[in-house]
Amino acid sequence: MYTEYQTERLILRILTPNYYKDVLEFQMKNREIFEQYEPTRPLDFYSCSYQINLLKCEYKLAQRLTTVRFYVFSRHDPYTIIGTVCMHNITHSAYECCELGYKFDRDWHHHGYAKEAVEKVISIAFFELRLHRVFARVSLDNTASIKLLASLHFIEEGIERDSILIRGKWTDHMRYALLHPH
Repeated sequence: MYTEYQTERLILRILTPNYYKDVLEFQMKNREIFEQYEPTRPLDFYSCSYQINLLKCEYKLAQRLTTVRFYVFSRHDPYTIIGTVCMHNITHSAYECCELGYKFDRDWHHHGYAKEAVEKVISIAFFELRLHRVFARVSLDNTASIKLLASLHFIEEGIERDSILIRGKWTDHMRYALLHPH
């Protein structure tokens, strides 16, 4: 697996800790949107030191191929983060699967960038990592994400009750999956 990939309009990169200011800016700009759907964050999440440590950890996990987060950039502006796509909990042996996560800057919504980036990461999961299954959990009220997964042919598998702690409350999530197109 490579540390950088390109699509027609995008660049997907695994980042080193040197990018902490860019990551922090991306997180802070979209804080209100992201916190609606993500687990409760530590108090120091929006600090330079936290982002440096997080990027160090993410880089090590990517080297081990257990979690791989790609930061997404436009090919027209390869210095500004517009989103992330992540393969979490990459598991081999009898499972050969991973969980997919993604988020995009609010200014880049509804233009197909998320779909383009997610399609590329799914291709990496199936054809480079040779996984059999990619799944995602989506908050029941996140209609944009539900539409994205449907457009990528993910199949709804059912509700995971009280599955993720968000803003101090356990929330239900719908689980979707896509199988390798053997």
